Amino acid sequence: MIVVLVVLVTAALAIRRFRRPSSSSRPPFPPGPTPIPILGNVLELDADAPYLTYTEWAKTYAGDILYTQVLGQKIIVLNSEEVAIELLEKRSRKYSDRPRLATADLFGWEWSAPLAQYGPRFRQHRRIYHEFFRASTSLSYRPRQLQAAHVMLTRIRESPTQYAEHIETFAATVILSVTYGCDINGEETFGKSLKRAMDMMLRVATPESAALCATFPLLKKLPAWFPFMGFKAEAAECRKLAHDGLHGSYAWVRQQLDQGLARPSLVGDTITKHHLDDSKDPQFVQEIKESAASLYSGETNSVILIFVYFMMLNQEVQARAQAEIDRVVGTQRLPNFEDRPALPYVEALLREILRYRPVAPIGLAHATTEDDIYEGYYIPKGVTVMANVWAMSRNEVKYPNPTAFLPERFLKSDGTLNDDKFGYIFGFGRRICPGRHLADASLWCAIACILAVFNIEKVEGFEDVKWVSGATTYPLPFPCKILPRGDDIDGQKLASLIHASRVDS
Repeated sequence: MIVVLVVLVTAALAIRRFRRPSSSSRPPFPPGPTPIPILGNVLELDADAPYLTYTEWAKTYAGDILYTQVLGQKIIVLNSEEVAIELLEKRSRKYSDRPRLATADLFGWEWSAPLAQYGPRFRQHRRIYHEFFRASTSLSYRPRQLQAAHVMLTRIRESPTQYAEHIETFAATVILSVTYGCDINGEETFGKSLKRAMDMMLRVATPESAALCATFPLLKKLPAWFPFMGFKAEAAECRKLAHDGLHGSYAWVRQQLDQGLARPSLVGDTITKHHLDDSKDPQFVQEIKESAASLYSGETNSVILIFVYFMMLNQEVQARAQAEIDRVVGTQRLPNFEDRPALPYVEALLREILRYRPVAPIGLAHATTEDDIYEGYYIPKGVTVMANVWAMSRNEVKYPNPTAFLPERFLKSDGTLNDDKFGYIFGFGRRICPGRHLADASLWCAIACILAVFNIEKVEGFEDVKWVSGATTYPLPFPCKILPRGDDIDGQKLASLIHASRVDS
């Protein structure tokens, strides 16, 4: 039956033109591999890591900008930072849309703010984000971030083998506190629902995965028990989790407001500021729900896991960062944000972690709203445009010896930081990550605090880790030793360090 279905759908697709009709007045598409009918270049792609294939194609076709097809979907891949800035930022009016992801509907994330089409709904989300996550406002969240980091240190000391869970709790505590005004205490189940749903969605939130559902729409209608349709059960679970997280989180804040218990947060403050009546302002309420629930991405947690992995493998780098912290901060308190400018090597280490293994190596795809011409190449309206962050991070001119883990590449000869802030890790143009200032601060304080207190070492017999693939990539929890740096750092000593570093929320 499944074979018959595929044959019928393939036959239907075959009658379509593979490309637009040629025109003598239209420039050519950018260079790229020759597609085959129907399938395009899908058979040549690394299914788990398409960004690796795109990077190799960039070498083969001298392609800072590439053209490829996956099934019926036309894709432009930008492999250089310069081209991405030119198109996605300087021409952002044309490049700020999103392609429709068929998998988003299937998995219950059609409301997601990052996936919103460019238009009034997108602009409303950005207005909400700008108010709460611009650089100046993000400074007010630092006490919450440090407190969450201190709790994470205590939990890691008490149960180091559960480090991945403690790191995840740290990241969740920060974002849920800022977004909803709650802490992780086991009672607010919407946080777990959002995290689980986001993890499931990110595995399929890629243009390559979406192209399969778009090309074979009948697949979405087949039941989960049908052969090869096992993913439908996961999609159904994801839809329920996303629904519960989206609406349950808002209802929880409403309850806190009614009881006079609400803490400052994006959702609570927006409700209060606009005197929202849920029955009279349903559209605005929905936009608040979407804006808030979309922030729970899990990328902060993923980057810290990558940090642990690379510290385990690079003991000299870890020791140098710790020596800098000891020299600047001392050993009687923990690092805080006032120390950050005086810790250039720790800053360089964070940048190198982001560069060496970007957690979103291909980013979220853009789409064009009108035809464009770049360097004599034709970029059609409605095409999917992807910034290959992986290729940018492997630019051998900008990053000599790019496959080596070298934090000092971000330092000048005098030991101060250079001007490469590696900002493209957060996206481009009008689609840049709105929570980047909050995320950057969370990453820095977590990394600095862990380095100040612990040594991260290999366990005997360690071989390698398994990496999650999809829209994001990060290591699954792996065995390692996380040990206090000194024999005297017991629970009492750590509590003393935290007390000396205490900040008020």
